[in-house]
Amino acid sequence: MKFKLELDKLEIKSGELFFILGPCVIESEAFTLDLAQQIKSIAAEVGVPFIFKASFDKANRSSIHSPRGPGLEEGLRILQRIKHELDLPVITDIHEAHQARAVAEVVSMLQIPAFLSRQTDLLLAAGNTGLPVNVKKAQFMAPEDMELVKKKIESTGNHHVLLTERGTFFGYRNLVVDFRNIPIMKRSGAPVIMDVTHSVQKPSAAGGVSDGEPEFIPIIASAGVVAGADGVFMEVHPDPPNALSDGSNALHIKKLKPLLIRLKTLYNIS
Repeated sequence: MKFKLELDKLEIKSGELFFILGPCVIESEAFTLDLAQQIKSIAAEVGVPFIFKASFDKANRSSIHSPRGPGLEEGLRILQRIKHELDLPVITDIHEAHQARAVAEVVSMLQIPAFLSRQTDLLLAAGNTGLPVNVKKAQFMAPEDMELVKKKIESTGNHHVLLTERGTFFGYRNLVVDFRNIPIMKRSGAPVIMDVTHSVQKPSAAGGVSDGEPEFIPIIASAGVVAGADGVFMEVHPDPPNALSDGSNALHIKKLKPLLIRLKTLYNIS
């Protein structure tokens, strides 16, 4: 399967492992800019292409009291600074169809959260922007069903669709990754990404917020690459215990460089 995506000045293509990296949510302008610069430097040292990810709104938090982010207007302003000042492609989530066009004016790629991957109006709105669209497979969906998701977006004339594996619900407050999902979703012809950090998440398992097992990040990431993933998604933070969202399943930035080297090596020999 061959693919090529033009993301501003970055070209993502088959035969080269790419990464989506960043914090779960925009915590502040200074923090997000600094973290984006740190990740950019590490990725350049290892020699891997990456897209910077951060959410302007976490609309699916477990608790009403959980921080959600700066919101659409302020979040897009910060993402635009990162895109232009650091010369980086950026990706962020949209949760409602009306957000698609405004977000598409700033970002390089749109992302559809897993819980919303069956929402037809949202998928069509994303497709109509013409930007590449990364759709996370819902935890309750079979991998074969993502072909139908892809076709919804393609019905708009937009054929730049990526699919992401992020684990499957197994009982309560736990996820299990079935690595068969990666080659099955690749049959659709779309590039497939392994969302590593959300796959070690334990949803709502820490008193109204999600818990996680970050010690398994290297294992899940390595297995995903060996299983055929074209890209790897990981949320990265300099102080995971104090992150405003999903810190319990984030990768500490000090561990990023050795893991990128490991994954690049595995990809090149797989």
